[in-house]
Amino acid sequence: MDKTAETDPALASRQLVTKQAVGRHLAVELSETAKLALPMALTQLGQIAIMTIDLAIIGRAGFKAVAAAALAGRVYFVGVAFGIGLLGAIAAFAAQAFGADNLGMARRSLRMGLWASLVLSVPIVAFGLCGEQILLALGQDPEAVRLAQQYLLGLAWGAAPALWFQVIRSFMGAVTRPEPVLWITLAAVPANALLVYLLMYGKLGLPRLDLFGAGLATTLVNCATFLAGLWFATMRRPFRDYHLFARLWRFDWPLMRQLIAIGIPISIASLIESGLYSGASLLAGLISTSALAAHQIAYQVLAMPFMISFGISMTAAVRIGHAVGRNDGPGIKRAGLVAMLLGVLIAAMLALAVIVTRFEIAKLFLGESTSDASATIGLAATLLSVGASFFIIDAMQIIAAGGLRGLKDTRVPLLFAGIAYWLIGLPVSYMLSLKIGLGAIGIWIGLASGASVYAGLLVLRFRLLANRFALHSQTFIA
Repeated sequence: MDKTAETDPALASRQLVTKQAVGRHLAVELSETAKLALPMALTQLGQIAIMTIDLAIIGRAGFKAVAAAALAGRVYFVGVAFGIGLLGAIAAFAAQAFGADNLGMARRSLRMGLWASLVLSVPIVAFGLCGEQILLALGQDPEAVRLAQQYLLGLAWGAAPALWFQVIRSFMGAVTRPEPVLWITLAAVPANALLVYLLMYGKLGLPRLDLFGAGLATTLVNCATFLAGLWFATMRRPFRDYHLFARLWRFDWPLMRQLIAIGIPISIASLIESGLYSGASLLAGLISTSALAAHQIAYQVLAMPFMISFGISMTAAVRIGHAVGRNDGPGIKRAGLVAMLLGVLIAAMLALAVIVTRFEIAKLFLGESTSDASATIGLAATLLSVGASFFIIDAMQIIAAGGLRGLKDTRVPLLFAGIAYWLIGLPVSYMLSLKIGLGAIGIWIGLASGASVYAGLLVLRFRLLANRFALHSQTFIA
């Protein structure tokens, strides 16, 4: 009894110390995650702000112009999403190399990413230039399609610089220096808005180019952001000391094959997700032009929380990649847990804000000049309420997917995306919107259903792999 009495306080003391240590580790992880996630999330917000301001400026030409921009955006961003997905592997490779103090591998990842971007941009441009034929074949309104093609003729040429900038951004994030990309993006927001306004409406003596001018303005800004990123990567420290573009012309086939093996599943998963939203836009277009405009407004606004979550997801991939590089099993679990908790908290606050201000948000895009505009505003406000309801689920699936990318696990998430989006999400959207008659509201209920299934599968997958890696690292150390 005496021995037990003497042991119990010692055991309780050790448990207290352990809990305090775990708390300190979580606090440090939260601090490091927030420090890295803030500029990444703000960069994502800056990028979506560019597209949102574009839509607001285009909306002054009427809801038909908004519908055309929605169709053009779906054609263009399907290809870009595929490219960004493939390039997502660069962040995983560079982060693990940085965690293992192997800057040579990180530099090679950047170089191969630039080559891959050049190759990927060719079909993206071709796809955009053929957008009119594609959209007509899908049964869209001929007038909206004609306007969409005007937009694409200016927009498509910016694919290559946009992807090159994405490569530079992935590398800078992987080495925990994302601030230059944020500064560049923040400068691009007003520059893009001014160019879109001047070229679309023909101000300051410039010709009126309508939707072609809006697309051309975005292409010019994409070129400028890439050149600014290139300048930071070559002229400013610490990047200048890394000699990032040494042997730029040397093609590294072994690394390229690894990037393709990891990146292609990410690309296909992104394509599946982007295809889901493209399909949703097409379903809205089959309902009416007003429904398509309302759907696009809701999609554009709801993309803001998505982009914040995506910024946290990129942070999770980097932090988990660093932990993998230093063989830190518990660090992997901490990084994933902290990122998900942070993302859920932010998503909940944003959902509440969007629901409260849904009518004011919708009015920013269309005004109230006509009865058609009023009806579209009401529908857009309703869609914002429905969409905001799955912010938290969407945040969880995005961040869990980023955590799995940090572990270089991309094939199983691809299977999950196919199941959740194409076997559940899109069929439910189709049945509810066109067969049952819920219209655009039914589309968004279907989107929420697919996102919920995907989130659950990804979170379970991350927990399984994180526990497995933690057990393996402990065995290795022992």
